[in-house]
Amino acid sequence: MNQFEKDVQCKRNDFNDAVVAFVASFVFFTLIFLVATIVDVAGSFS
Repeated sequence: MNQFEKDVQCKRNDFNDAVVAFVASFVFFTLIFLVATIVDVAGSFS
């Protein structure tokens, strides 16, 4: 067994961090998409 596996610094579950990162990136790219769509639609009216 690896010596670092015996004494871990952070005992948190990695799944929670992965879910938070996925949701944060999903929201970020959704906002970029929505802003680009709003600009595209607003530009087609002028």
